[in-house]
Amino acid sequence: MTAELVRGQNHPLPSARLEIRITSGVPVLAGATLGDETGTVRGPQWVVHPGAPARSGLEVPRQAATEHRLTVDLAALPEAVHRVEVFLALPAATQGPLRFGAVAAPHTTLTAADGTELVGYTLTGLDAESAVVAVELYRRQGAWKVRAVGQGYAGGLAALLADRALREADDITAGIQDAVGRSPARATTDPAPRPQDTSGFSSQEPCSSSSQEISGSVTGQLPSYDTQRLYDAPRPHTAEAPDGGEGTGGPIDYTHPRRRTRTSPPPPAPAAPPAADGVPAQPVAGDAAGWSMEERLYNQVWGMFEDLARTTAAYRSAVDFADSRMEKELEQFLGDPRRRLGTAGEAAREAARVRRGKLVDEARAVLERDLAQLTAESEVVEPALPPAYARWDNPVWHGYQVPSDSAMAVRVGDLHLPECAPLRIPLLVRLPLERGLWIDSGSAAASGGTFPDLRHLGMETAVALAVRMLAAHPAGEFAVQVIDPAGAGGRALLPLTRTEALAVPPASGARGVTDALERLTRRVDLLQMAVRGGAAESLPPDVDLARQLLIVNDFPHGFDDRAVTRLRYLADEGPAVGVHLLMVADREDAAAYGPLLDPLWRSLMRLTPVPDDHLADPWVGHAWTYEPALVPPGSQILQQVLTEVAKARTKYR
Repeated sequence: MTAELVRGQNHPLPSARLEIRITSGVPVLAGATLGDETGTVRGPQWVVHPGAPARSGLEVPRQAATEHRLTVDLAALPEAVHRVEVFLALPAATQGPLRFGAVAAPHTTLTAADGTELVGYTLTGLDAESAVVAVELYRRQGAWKVRAVGQGYAGGLAALLADRALREADDITAGIQDAVGRSPARATTDPAPRPQDTSGFSSQEPCSSSSQEISGSVTGQLPSYDTQRLYDAPRPHTAEAPDGGEGTGGPIDYTHPRRRTRTSPPPPAPAAPPAADGVPAQPVAGDAAGWSMEERLYNQVWGMFEDLARTTAAYRSAVDFADSRMEKELEQFLGDPRRRLGTAGEAAREAARVRRGKLVDEARAVLERDLAQLTAESEVVEPALPPAYARWDNPVWHGYQVPSDSAMAVRVGDLHLPECAPLRIPLLVRLPLERGLWIDSGSAAASGGTFPDLRHLGMETAVALAVRMLAAHPAGEFAVQVIDPAGAGGRALLPLTRTEALAVPPASGARGVTDALERLTRRVDLLQMAVRGGAAESLPPDVDLARQLLIVNDFPHGFDDRAVTRLRYLADEGPAVGVHLLMVADREDAAAYGPLLDPLWRSLMRLTPVPDDHLADPWVGHAWTYEPALVPPGSQILQQVLTEVAKARTKYR
């Protein structure tokens, strides 16, 4: 699985033996500078280039070419080397304009010794530069990482080397160009396309207190973007490897070629209006791959989510890089105690702060540009969403009609990041649910008494989700059942009970809990046997074939050991045969059961009835603030939708 980096982003290197592959539209020369712990290049012997192509642990090509392979053995590098910067430059003999902005963007791929692709980086955003630092391998706390740099130099290779404080920069450059001139540039045929990564995203061992994988349903040949790739953010969260995407050096590409669709290509997405010179093209709703508008919008929403994750990662990494560079500069200058005091020391500090501010300002400008484009896209996409994807205050609900086909997904809330809090990305969960949902009525977000009635809020959230799922299915194909042992959820359940939207009245008391679980367990057993035996027609007439959503309130109140075992069975086996679980529970209330229920919590997608930053994306591990999809106060939209569902159910019967 290849992680596609953006400028400023880093990624751990699991292998010491690496191959760095470079592809370019025109012949380029490749080399590397070695740096010590402070990043200092100690002399010409610390530059590996076509004229001196080998050093212990590193070898570079001898000639310019459109394809390069550099070999690196991090374990064999001299002990003093803590940094390897790989650079590319246009040779002096190149015909035509000597600038990267006039040629196709070079691409760099790092592979392990067994050929496994680790990371990739496309050097976008270059213009007048004729030399560029592509990537940097650096050692930190005993481990090696790679950072996408993309820093170009209009002054060419001499300027790049001079920036490393090499007094012999001009002589080294002349030697490199002379060596390349003696070896004619080698053009190659177009390389075979890199294999497309459709394997999905990385995940961590799920655990409600650390990193919990969140599930949707990924089936058949449907698009690969899904909430299965989200997980509960660890605290403090650690960045996970991204899994694909474009660099932030150029315009965002909203076509998302990495999205997996059916084996034959779908109809083309609507084309955006042509852009005026220097003005980004206006966004278009449904501007993504897919066979239907619903599928295109689904893919576009997840593409927006990925784009926001990556552009924010690039900004945060750029800020970290600026901070690290400022610290390094200050350490180099102030390492001598005689320089720490007086005007020279203060001037050095101020100069380092200015350079750091300039880098941060440049990164912020790129972030603001990308956020403006994403905001414009959101303003176009949000009004075009179908009911299952739309907010409850979207006018599309007022014209709701029961669909003839099930929706691909439902909206369970919104996600946003602190860098752009107003920009909300819908959190869509695929249908049918592959795992159950857990509304955490004991969320840490409620600390301080801000939300005194979390249990009622949790039940309201569950009811809103249940109504949305009923509305996303044709009449008779989805049913809701409720277990409310103490009757505490009666007020929140009024929209369902008033419209007779429940398949059976809410189960209460220990006996009601037992009966409800026994009824659903029997359904799961019978359907499993029918599916395995290919005898669906032999099912008893009292078995409801509609998909079932079981809402469990105040778990584990009213549950004995046998009931807990049956609930775990439904959570594990139910989704495969259309029984889905929606729990409203505080995990601490179930602490008396000890580790018995840990598999249950880990199998559920945790949501909160109030905003909380417990979700992490699969690309870079940001902690996203989740906001539940609640009905606006005073709105009667749930009753309106359920009335339409009841009418359709009457006709269906």
